[in-house]
Amino acid sequence: MTRPARAFLDARALKHNLERARQSAPGARIMAVVKANAYGHGLKWVAHTLSEAVDAFGVSCAEEGIVLREAGIEHPICLFEGFFGADELPLLAHYRLQPAIHHEHQLQILEATTGLPPLPVWLKVDTGMHRLGFSPDEVPETLVRLKTCPAVSEVRLMSHLANADNKFDGTTQDQIDRFLKLVDGLGLEKSIANSAGILAWPAGHLDWVRPGIMLYGASPLMGFRADELDLRPVMTLATELISISVRRKGEAVGYGGDWRCPETMPVGVAAIGYGDGYPRHAPPATPVLLNGRRVPLIGRVSMDMITLDLRTQPQARIGDPVVLWGPGLPVEEVAGGAGTIGYELLCHVAKRIPRIELVDEGAPAAAHAADPAAQRR
Repeated sequence: MTRPARAFLDARALKHNLERARQSAPGARIMAVVKANAYGHGLKWVAHTLSEAVDAFGVSCAEEGIVLREAGIEHPICLFEGFFGADELPLLAHYRLQPAIHHEHQLQILEATTGLPPLPVWLKVDTGMHRLGFSPDEVPETLVRLKTCPAVSEVRLMSHLANADNKFDGTTQDQIDRFLKLVDGLGLEKSIANSAGILAWPAGHLDWVRPGIMLYGASPLMGFRADELDLRPVMTLATELISISVRRKGEAVGYGGDWRCPETMPVGVAAIGYGDGYPRHAPPATPVLLNGRRVPLIGRVSMDMITLDLRTQPQARIGDPVVLWGPGLPVEEVAGGAGTIGYELLCHVAKRIPRIELVDEGAPAAAHAADPAAQRR
């Protein structure tokens, strides 16, 4: 018997969400975004699960790309932050990684590089995000330098949308228009659409789309639940009740003593906390699913435990299942109550939480860890 906190992963949901991206942008190739350990779901597991259905993978840096290569992934791999110094270039060449070029210092490093196989690169254009990228005015000269650089074999163009999560914000269409005007007639492959762009801004689909959060079944659009977008949660974060006690009216529960029982009542303790990635700032009344029914959080979230109001479930027993997010309880709902976003909660699920693939729909099988070597069957 081990601590019951688990993250169950649904490959069928992952493939369904990928198909939603494909249906939404049928003319585009798909670069699946698997950075940050595939948003907490397991980099190798997600890549192997999607490997037959996507055209490329997107990661943050060389370290993530190398993990994919050493796991047997042969697809093109784009590094969204590019490279950070000249010492990385031999690794990029050896592992066939495609860096984004977003700053003059990277360009100068490439121009000074000799003796390595040339790299395909993605020229990052700043169309309004104002984070990384060359300004539109700098792009023509930068393109000439990249095309004549012996260290570069091929150039593609990319940009990133800043406000696409708000489908009523015209800033996104302005970015798309700016990008299209810049790249028109260049004959180069181009990409600007993230998950929100895929679902809400079809003018930005272009040659490549880059689905990220939508792959994992969370909504990328403000005001829309994942199920309204036909997205299915891939991760179910779950645990069990480990204690049930009757607390008297007026007794304090948890650190600080700032939540007191309004009446004599049953209180449950579940084995999950901020040390596992559950948000410390989740307030009282945040829902969890106990035996498939909502019950509210009470008291403060501890490192390893949370406390629950069991008044609506007097029949609850030690060992009963508790779901923190998953089908029936969207991660973005929990995140909203905690003052954050679903992206953060998924990415912050701790390494000590085992990732376990659902072998049959809805039925976790602890024997099948979410690692490709354990899944081949």
